[in-house]
Amino acid sequence: QLNFVESGGGLVQPGGSLRLSCTASGMTFDYYAIGWFRQAPGKEREGVSCIGSYYGYARDGTSYADSVKGRFTISRDSDKKTVYLQMNRLKPEDSAIYYCAAFKGPCGGDIHDRWGQGTQVAVSS
Repeated sequence: QLNFVESGGGLVQPGGSLRLSCTASGMTFDYYAIGWFRQAPGKEREGVSCIGSYYGYARDGTSYADSVKGRFTISRDSDKKTVYLQMNRLKPEDSAIYYCAAFKGPCGGDIHDRWGQGTQVAVSS
């Protein structure tokens, strides 16, 4: 059983939008800060966005990579145990497989090495 299931990817034209979903299982969802990561062919995984733990001082606080700030929005639904990534004004360089993972502490620190299958985003004309 995977800890996360990612979904919502697809093929979209430049300037288009997608909403990705990351649904958790086998964990106490609200305890964790959750991050979105992406990996393009031939490149390492990079952090995209993060949303903080519900129990943290900055409850549900968010952060974004400079490359996506102003275009992507991360949010969470505790009842559904799901983190979303709304992606607007997509660019070809956003093309990658997108994954989510849980941080051991606040956003930006070490992560648990547990990954889902990922969901593929392709941006092209």
